[in-house]
Amino acid sequence: MADLPRKAVRRTARLAALPLGYAGRKTVGLGRRMGGAPADAVMTEIQQRTAEQLFRTLGELKGGAMKFGQALSVFEAALPEEVAGPYREQLTKLQDSAPPMPTQTVRDILAAELGADWKERLVWLDGGPTASASIGQVHRGRWHDGRDVAVKVQYPGAGDALRSDLRQLARLGRTIGPLFPGIDVKPLIDEMQARAEDELDYALEAEAQRAFAAAYADDREIVVPPVVEVGPTVLVTEWLDSTSSLAKVIAEGTPEERDHYGELFARFLFSGPSRTGMLHADPHPGNFRIIPADDGGLGRLGVLDYGAVARLPDERLPESIGILMRLCATGDADRVLEGLRAEGFVREKIKLDAQLLMDYLAPFVEPTLVERFRFSREWMRAQFQRINNPREPAYTIAIKLNLPPSYLLIHRTWVGGIGVLSQLDAEAPFRDILIDYLPGFADPS
Repeated sequence: MADLPRKAVRRTARLAALPLGYAGRKTVGLGRRMGGAPADAVMTEIQQRTAEQLFRTLGELKGGAMKFGQALSVFEAALPEEVAGPYREQLTKLQDSAPPMPTQTVRDILAAELGADWKERLVWLDGGPTASASIGQVHRGRWHDGRDVAVKVQYPGAGDALRSDLRQLARLGRTIGPLFPGIDVKPLIDEMQARAEDELDYALEAEAQRAFAAAYADDREIVVPPVVEVGPTVLVTEWLDSTSSLAKVIAEGTPEERDHYGELFARFLFSGPSRTGMLHADPHPGNFRIIPADDGGLGRLGVLDYGAVARLPDERLPESIGILMRLCATGDADRVLEGLRAEGFVREKIKLDAQLLMDYLAPFVEPTLVERFRFSREWMRAQFQRINNPREPAYTIAIKLNLPPSYLLIHRTWVGGIGVLSQLDAEAPFRDILIDYLPGFADPS
């Protein structure tokens, strides 16, 4: 594959076929059920075949299609088990891999962007990619000063494909929705469209990565590779010696590994804003790499991909979030409602009972009430069930709440991060992490 499949008609047709394929399989399944086949077996087969078609298509198209699939992957823990089971394997594939482009295409791009003498600086380049993702792939190389480097090259046509896919997915949002029970895909697609241009801008990504690398240069737990050189669609960074990603820990990690790397993951997400003024906003497991310890014990966590970051207005997380979480944890219902109104989460003319609001919010702050909290698929699934089931009391509260635009990316990142912690089944000192890094959360007394 020389580059992304770029013909708009072909890409649009393949995306449009996804809900049609699901509908067709449901029709066939109904026929089989009428013929006596067990309902559970028929539905499991439909979900398995839908997952295979869906994520194979998203992965092959790369661009916005694959990025959408990767974003969905962090919410797998929220899906009902009868749906999550068949989907899990296909979701995991999207977290860590994608089809590569030829090495000659990579060399042509390097020559065009780094200059005719690029081989004098990049003295060796691996013939095949070590990693491939939604809009680019990575090759291992060696810089002229002896450093091993990672050379990330954007796929030709990635920008057009990303924009086109997201427009098409937005149009298909309502028909794609049933493929992901309990997950509202429209706001997710809207947010991805809003930050698409930033993710295509490797100079902007390099600027963010330099800031994170400087902030974590002496950290004993988190590693951020420094930037070596950057072009419009080429980013060269120092190589990160890693054995696997968080996806492997999710799939087969020991309890000790799950807890250890889950805690490092949470600490990084919350400490980043206070150290850099930015929030790393792409928490899917493929971006978090395991760096083994020299003694064979639990290692450090390497963090990649700074194309999606939230540049925070006050160079830190909003203090209002910390204050509201603290008030909610202490059960101060009236002040919580007052604070949510002030921040725009409850619109002016919306009437809410303060105690019903607290009943709705209380489970979300459970992780802050204990010294260590165990995240799990069961816990996250219960939260999604409460707010997405019209028969649940919490549903009537959920539909009355508003998410202000300034909180959108923070909210999506946190929900995605909690999804990863739930996939890991990790126990972490979440309360202490918030006390250390979330402004306003610590008791002012």
